[in-house]
Amino acid sequence: MDKVKNSNDWDLVIKGHTSLFDLKFNDLWQYRDLLLLFVKRDFVSFYKQTVLGPLWFFIQPLFTTIIFSFVFGNLAGISTDGLPKYLFYLTGITSWNYFSDCLTKTSTVFRDNASIFGKVYFPRLIMPLSIVVSNLIRFGVQLVLMVLMMVYFYLFPVSGTSFHVTNGLFLFPFLVVLMAFLGLGLGLIITALTTKYRDLTFLVTFGVQLLMYATTVIYPLSYAKAKGYGFIVQLNPMTGIIECFRYAFLGKGEFTFSSLSYSVIVTLVVLVLGIVIFNKTEKNFVDTI
Repeated sequence: MDKVKNSNDWDLVIKGHTSLFDLKFNDLWQYRDLLLLFVKRDFVSFYKQTVLGPLWFFIQPLFTTIIFSFVFGNLAGISTDGLPKYLFYLTGITSWNYFSDCLTKTSTVFRDNASIFGKVYFPRLIMPLSIVVSNLIRFGVQLVLMVLMMVYFYLFPVSGTSFHVTNGLFLFPFLVVLMAFLGLGLGLIITALTTKYRDLTFLVTFGVQLLMYATTVIYPLSYAKAKGYGFIVQLNPMTGIIECFRYAFLGKGEFTFSSLSYSVIVTLVVLVLGIVIFNKTEKNFVDTI
């Protein structure tokens, strides 16, 4: 008589009920090939029918930097802490774009992939993770643009401005992870809420744009403090990350370990909360989407 198989012998075990904190991280590793497939799909599908293709990675931050430099630097006369205007704005735009892309694209995961989720099993967290990873490609290209601009202003310095790379550069990988996790966590919370409240979908893009003005993307933290808004701006966890990012590459910015620690704590809380809510919602979202 054949020996009855132990549950550990099966390739897949289907369970009727799972714990709220059963996040199945082992499944994520087993489906890592699917993660890479989704990353490739996102990159190819987004630029397949565009004329300029990946050149948009350069064009968007470059034109945004030029407009910010003209409007906020020249017309409004906002200080850049002695940094070249283009470098000041480009560093803020580069870091903010990665965070905002992770947030906005993750916030529509359930809505955009309802047909796939309803037909085949795979760890649902694979989908938002693939968005975070694929956005790294765009972030890397924009980072190259920023470095090229740094080289240009080093060779052809602007009178009255200066910058230098600091040892804070060692924190760069950590900052990228923080931006990814913060955008991912917020996106997971929003996508879970949009399964019941569709109006949030229309508010996300608008809200992210407004949130940018509550960070130090277009003005230094010293300027916000001088105007009396420093405390409010520092409540935004992205402020500490951007200030550290700017300090690492340009040597200017009010970087402190306390502000970075605050960003880390908020990011971890948001990420854990987002994963738990996402894990709870993905079990029955097909009935409400």
